[in-house]
Amino acid sequence: MPPQLKAEVNVMPKVVQGDLQSLPPEARNFIESNAKLCQPESIHICDGSEEENKKILDIMVEQGMIKKLSKYENCWLALTDPRDVARIESKTVIITQEQRDTIPIPKTGSSQLGRWMSEEDFEKAFNTRFPGCMQGRTMYVIPFSMGPIGSPLSKTGIELTDSPYVVASMRIMTRMGTAALKALSNGEFVKCLHSVGCPLPLKEPLINNWPCNPELTLIAHLPDRREIISFGSGYGGNSLLGKKCFALRIASRIAKEEGWLAEHMLILGITNPEGEKKYFAAAFPSACGKTNLAMMNPSLPGWKIECVGDDIAWMKFDEQGNLRAINPENGFFGVAPGTSVKTNPNAIKTIFKNTIFTNVAETSDGGVYWEGIDEPLPTGVTLTSWKNKEWTPDNGEPCAHPNSRFCTPASQCPIMDPAWESPEGVPIEGIIFGGRRPAGVPLVYEAFNWQHGVFIGAAMRSEATAAAEHRGKIIMHDPFAMRPFFGYNFGKYLAHWLSMAHRPAAKLPKIFHVNWFRKDSQGKFLWPGYGENSRVLEWMFNRIEGKASAKPTAIGYIPADTALNLKGLEDVNLTELFDISKEFWEKEVEEIKQYFEVQVNADLPYEIEREMLALEMRVKQL
Repeated sequence: MPPQLKAEVNVMPKVVQGDLQSLPPEARNFIESNAKLCQPESIHICDGSEEENKKILDIMVEQGMIKKLSKYENCWLALTDPRDVARIESKTVIITQEQRDTIPIPKTGSSQLGRWMSEEDFEKAFNTRFPGCMQGRTMYVIPFSMGPIGSPLSKTGIELTDSPYVVASMRIMTRMGTAALKALSNGEFVKCLHSVGCPLPLKEPLINNWPCNPELTLIAHLPDRREIISFGSGYGGNSLLGKKCFALRIASRIAKEEGWLAEHMLILGITNPEGEKKYFAAAFPSACGKTNLAMMNPSLPGWKIECVGDDIAWMKFDEQGNLRAINPENGFFGVAPGTSVKTNPNAIKTIFKNTIFTNVAETSDGGVYWEGIDEPLPTGVTLTSWKNKEWTPDNGEPCAHPNSRFCTPASQCPIMDPAWESPEGVPIEGIIFGGRRPAGVPLVYEAFNWQHGVFIGAAMRSEATAAAEHRGKIIMHDPFAMRPFFGYNFGKYLAHWLSMAHRPAAKLPKIFHVNWFRKDSQGKFLWPGYGENSRVLEWMFNRIEGKASAKPTAIGYIPADTALNLKGLEDVNLTELFDISKEFWEKEVEEIKQYFEVQVNADLPYEIEREMLALEMRVKQL
């Protein structure tokens, strides 16, 4: 039943910080109408200051939502309700008038390319959830900018939330507060409404002092109204609405209308020993080493890699035809397990101050711990798991949740690119797609041309991971690593990418596909990965320069026999790494063809169909 609205529903809650009257009319209306609906006890307009942040952290400590990690400087640990630990694709929807505006109508079964909800169903869902949902709580008003404030590529938003955890995390992940509020005065902003869905007094006790309402969780996007509405989850991907909800789902739709690209891509700069620099954008599904690549220490002497962003890229052609990219975020929301001095030394140097950890294990000396941290515990130091229980290796379950996170300021990363906040963005010369493929897919190959490259992105497949609620290891289609994040019909999205080739004077980046994860018959990785991946980047760099040699194969260009620099590497079996088996690729072609036919159906652009047929013919001739 929807909560009974109190008689004094139109009384505005008191504003405890900030001045509602000084806001632009549209922002004020947005705040006031939702305050009347959600009925918080008070309204706090965030200024993003150090002092405010300290108060927010104190409030959370008092509520038992976080605890201070005494081992580090200004670091905090949050443990969530075990029912609120990841993005929930089944409860993440896009609302448009027509289903086909959101997803292609599949030939059979349900769509894997997003979830549509009708306007009527959403109206009902909204009305059973939001009235009175913030009773007894503070409504925080978070003005924020995605991208450097004032950049022509940036966009602004306002998030209303009843979660102090969201306020503290948004301060790390976005440019938030007074400066963003000033940027708002010039017009449009994305409207974000979030509630944990636990009005006070509570009906039932909280687990881990973490308010959430799993039964009623819903994350809804209304692209026509530039609105995001999230209920019931406090977890980052569902509650930090600037992140995937705005920066990918809503932004991809805005980008289609305005002629640019909003993508699930890291951005890195790579400089060769001669001092020449190029920027790459790269798309990988979760847990394929995206953050590791963005922050890599190259093993090749004289080469340097710098990070612009580890997760999201907004890219637009400038008047000279260069594809310019910004990282719209201000922090890293990285998966903790598997992060170590070996896998990502630069992340380790970034995360031990001013960081909020969520669902990792805690050491008895006030530190953090997780699977794959590769640090032995000092004698006498014990562990408390993410479930807040004493933990030993015999427990038979991980000490940290597989999707546990660090939320940390990007400016602390020792290898941030000097241009990472440049308002005009950095020029992208190469785009990399990749996935986790234990068999059949070579270490690296290059697309024949832009259309073929778009096809490669559309055909991406990878072993499934823990960031969403899917279980186990199955090879899943994840086109452009955007499958959970498309803001509109994937067929139209492909057409939008293809249309970039028709832009006057566009200097189209070269497109590559990589696979660091191929295994031999014994199940051992064929490639050492990590810093050695710089050898693959070197080949791509030189391909763009027109220097490195390549040979055509059925699936694209691969490095010619001596083109990949293996100096100092022992025991790398190039034959196996680059083997293109007819049997494997015939199956792969069938899978991709089937996927396009069923999932994209009538919305598949003919250029992609043509690439599909061309690949099929080339594989037949192997």
